[in-house]
Amino acid sequence: MKKQFSQLIIQFIKFGIVGVSNTLISLLVYYIVIWLGGHYILGNTLGFVVGVLNSFFWNNKYVFRKKEESSNIKAFIKMTCAYGITLVLSTVLMYVFVDLMHISAFLAPLICLVFTVPINFVMNKLWVFKDKNKTKPESAKEAEQ
Repeated sequence: MKKQFSQLIIQFIKFGIVGVSNTLISLLVYYIVIWLGGHYILGNTLGFVVGVLNSFFWNNKYVFRKKEESSNIKAFIKMTCAYGITLVLSTVLMYVFVDLMHISAFLAPLICLVFTVPINFVMNKLWVFKDKNKTKPESAKEAEQ
């Protein structure tokens, strides 16, 4: 039990590190698009696409360590759906913040993170990279061994 808890803490820290790097990369892409004169929605979308690819790679190889190719494909599809949900939410929030509330297009994505990061974490932990072995009863795990 103590070992499982410490493994969960380590996994959470790794997820946080990946999340911070993913956020920085996504914001960098967003700000480059804005700097080049692109629309904030385009920057937000491109940032999310790059973020999905970055996050999947690191979460798959570093945080959750999925090795089976079939589960990689399923996980990528699930992650794309999860990011799609947060992309829609983020885009709506960006519109509200920038066009309706007149918040700076440079500040708005940072405010969006308050809403999208927790939702994304929950979807990744409980759905995208869910450990199927942990949901089985102990007797089923022993039968497989």
